[in-house]
Amino acid sequence: MEQTMSKNAKPLLMMKALVLAYAVTGILLLLLAYLLYKLGLGESQVNLGIMVIYIVSSLLGGFYLGKKIKVRRFVWGMGVGSGYALLLIAVTFLTEHHMRGDIKEMALLFFLCVTGGALGGMLS
Repeated sequence: MEQTMSKNAKPLLMMKALVLAYAVTGILLLLLAYLLYKLGLGESQVNLGIMVIYIVSSLLGGFYLGKKIKVRRFVWGMGVGSGYALLLIAVTFLTEHHMRGDIKEMALLFFLCVTGGALGGMLS
């Protein structure tokens, strides 16, 4: 017996998944800052940590949305990852008034977020 979901519920669930992903990002960035303070991590280690945070946050957002929607979870997970990446790029542009890094870095960011979201959707 398949449950149908109203059209208004899906965007709301998508927003909840994005809020979850950003909450996880905030917590993990605080943890990374603590590790940077205590262990004196280098720039390459911090950059790797940030990329891992992007993946984990997208994965958890995709997992949440996949559990809630239960249909085409892979695609919805990719949607969460895309929304997460686009919001990251938009916030960076609005706060710094220019794009940080080059197009390769932005493409990598987008790819990691979309892949993490899709994986989260598949695992749900």
